[in-house]
Amino acid sequence: MSARPADARHVVVAGGGRLARSLCHSLAAIHPPVPVRVTVLARDLDAALGLARAARVRATVTGTPVAFTARPFTAEPGADPGEGYAADAASMARLRPDVLVCAASAQSPYERAAAPSAWTELIAAAGFGVTLALQAELVSRLAAALAGGAPDATLVNGAFPDAVNPLLAALDLSALCGIGNVATLAACLDAALGRPGPRRLAVLGHHAHLAAPGRDGDDTAEVRAWLDGRPVPDVTGLLADYRALPRPELNALAGHAGATLVAALATGTDEVAASLPGPLGLPGGYPVRFTGGRTELRLPAEVSVAQAVAWNTAAGRRDGVEVGGGHVRYPERARAALSAYRPDLADGWHASELPDIAGRFTALRDHLRTVPPARSVLEESR
Repeated sequence: MSARPADARHVVVAGGGRLARSLCHSLAAIHPPVPVRVTVLARDLDAALGLARAARVRATVTGTPVAFTARPFTAEPGADPGEGYAADAASMARLRPDVLVCAASAQSPYERAAAPSAWTELIAAAGFGVTLALQAELVSRLAAALAGGAPDATLVNGAFPDAVNPLLAALDLSALCGIGNVATLAACLDAALGRPGPRRLAVLGHHAHLAAPGRDGDDTAEVRAWLDGRPVPDVTGLLADYRALPRPELNALAGHAGATLVAALATGTDEVAASLPGPLGLPGGYPVRFTGGRTELRLPAEVSVAQAVAWNTAAGRRDGVEVGGGHVRYPERARAALSAYRPDLADGWHASELPDIAGRFTALRDHLRTVPPARSVLEESR
């Protein structure tokens, strides 16, 4: 966790999209014990200014000591940020964040609905994990920038942390944890169970579990949850109505749960208990506890760390990707779908190749975006 000055704690949110918006709107409604200032960084300065302005009104209405500003952000590597900021050490040294939240990536999860193409069709066939390099590219540069310019800052990753955070760890880059995914599912379970609270509820789950389980009978098909150390029965039934919400609504819940975490980290809350994706650079999501700068898992007695990691790794194959030992591998379904376009990528890659691999996936995406899908989203829903 970060060193904390005597003045207002500083939270930097990189991103101007839906996750950043829900995060900032929720931060505006939180009453932290000390003042917090939030700086929104986005390539689209008008979007960032609008986000900060709306959040400022919310903070005013609720009377919270949270202030919002916006600054331009240059995401392209090596670009001159001018009067703004970039993903480089100099910018991080100027910003001096206590907590930086990456709420942006090079690949939107909403593209399939907004602009279907052969690219979104490939994602549907291979799994969301095929976008890993595009999810990791910006946050990896932010992590490196913090290490060089603000090493005491805490990085929280909102870009596919279940698979990206293990990739960062393989590159010796630090992210405390992620937001969304298992944290969203844990919040939904907490509500369904009558609000027992995160200290009593422990959830093991992966990004892949945002969707309802299939009928394959795999023991990784559904989230595992414990209340006061005892397994929660009928998790699928408890989550059914929440999974039926539109995905943007779930994303808003991710931002709301993330805001509580970020405020606690920024203001130095003595102990934070939650279920979060990507802690300790592990794949998937786990129940965790942050105390005194230490991170520890809160697994039930019958589940070892090795078992939990193996379970999450297996669950991640439903997303079409596996990250371990610094290597990215694609299970058969994803490998077959990717081989039709880029056999050189289908065999997997090493974390050290990330910049080059991200460039290759960008080129593939740019090409496939010009090709209409074989079937429209509307046809698939019939």
